[in-house]
Order: sequence, then structure tokens, then C-alpha cells
Amino acid sequence: MATTVRKTAYFSMKTPNRAGQGAKLLAALAAQGVNLLAFTGFPNAGRAQVDFIPYDVSKFARAARKLGLKVGKRKTVFLAQGADKSGAIAGICGKLAKAGINMVAMDAVAAGKGRYGAMFWVKPRDVAKASRVLRAR
Repeated sequence: MATTVRKTAYFSMKTPNRAGQGAKLLAALAAQGVNLLAFTGFPNAGRAQVDFIPYDVSKFARAARKLGLKVGKRKTVFLAQGADKSGAIAGICGKLAKAGINMVAMDAVAAGKGRYGAMFWVKPRDVAKASRVLRAR
């Protein structure tokens, strides 16, 4: 299976950095029928930042409004999926480096059954170039 890279939307918000906050947010979105492609959270300046990568952006936006979530504006993230093997993400990193594009951050994981997934970010000014270099759909 070849690696596929796609460009999609994500939304960030700040939340208290307390036990259960992420679970509460995810449960509320699930109750609204929101499916996420990915989710990440991390401490940020005494609070926590959570990033939602929704399967359906419109459905997520409606649910966020209904729930009163103060999510930021739509931004771009790249998602990669493919066969898990040694150096699975090295090709992506190498192509970006060769093009002079700095990757801001990446999270990658072996997904089981010989597959992996990754999400990564580049600076907004580099999104179009990264899309071309990686042939992101």
C-alpha cells in the first residue's frame, strides 16, 4: 500500500488543563454525531490546547456552535496514511526538507495490521508548496 497524503482542516481551542476536560469535549461532540479523523491535545501556557480534525467540517462547525465551543478559525493540517515499515515517514520529511519547507510539528503512530498514520503541520505560507511537493489531495 502506497502512502497517501491529504490536506484537510483542523480547529484549535484552549481549555483548562484539568483531568477530564478532553473527555468532556469528545463526548459532547460524539453526542452531536461528529466523527474525528484525528485529535491531539497538549499543555500550552498553563492551559491545554486541543486540536480537532473533523471528518465533516460543516457538521463539526454546527456542533461547535451549538455546544458553545470557542474554536479558532479553520487552519490546514496534512494527514498521511500508508504501510508501516522502517522509515515510513522519512520520505515525507525528506521531500519537505529538499523543498526547503520546515515542518512545524508531526505526530505519527503505527495503526496496527501493517499500517501507520501521521498528522503534520507546516507554516501557512508553505501549505500550497507542500501540497504540490507531496501531491496531497
